[in-house]
Amino acid sequence: MITRPPQLRKRAISLGGALIGLALAVGGCQHDDVLTASIPDDYKQRHPIAVEEQNRSIVVFVGHARGGLTAAQRADVMGVASAWLQEGTGAIRIDVPSNTPNARPVADTMREIQAMLAAAGVPPRGVSVHPYQPKDKRFLPPIRLTYSRIAAVAGPCGLWPEDIGPSMKNKRWFENKDYYNYGCAYQRNLAAMVDNPSDLEQPRPETPSYTPRRITGFEKYRKGTTTATTYPEADRAKLSDTGK
Repeated sequence: MITRPPQLRKRAISLGGALIGLALAVGGCQHDDVLTASIPDDYKQRHPIAVEEQNRSIVVFVGHARGGLTAAQRADVMGVASAWLQEGTGAIRIDVPSNTPNARPVADTMREIQAMLAAAGVPPRGVSVHPYQPKDKRFLPPIRLTYSRIAAVAGPCGLWPEDIGPSMKNKRWFENKDYYNYGCAYQRNLAAMVDNPSDLEQPRPETPSYTPRRITGFEKYRKGTTTATTYPEADRAKLSDTGK
């Protein structure tokens, strides 16, 4: 039986530990590469605009001694009715506080709200009333009108999974690529400004042309006259005739 000297055994053990440590380090680097490669380079793919159903609501505050709506509150209710007719995907939910000191003014305000919604064209089945108990009666509980609609959303923004500065772990910095949060605010603002979320997926159909105006232009072209439109009142807004 051949035995190794103690020094050789120590060198073999240390060499084996070094190889294991090197293998773990290489494996960790490969894992980081996989995570980095999984992040898309295009900000439209990192922060896509999604179309989903969201709630839109307003609140109507009612005092203790006066029922009914103010002029500003009437405008808010009419705005909800008009918007619901155009973009609503469900019934208008009205949350009404119950067993509160202003219960009688709230009842008067509710009657006016329902009358305004009906006058604006909202059918009775399009309104759902739900009483609720306020958690803290020290504060003035409002009447809340809520309806669902289709909306475009993006985000959330402000996520920083990687260091944006020079670092050995940040290979995107060495490759001069965009940081993760780049473009998120742009996508979020674009989604908020879109009037119709369907415009992000497909164009709207063209409206029919105005035939009388087209016929007038063709007749002028056939006669050899200018097809430009003249506006006789265009010079009336000028304040001075200097330079004529």
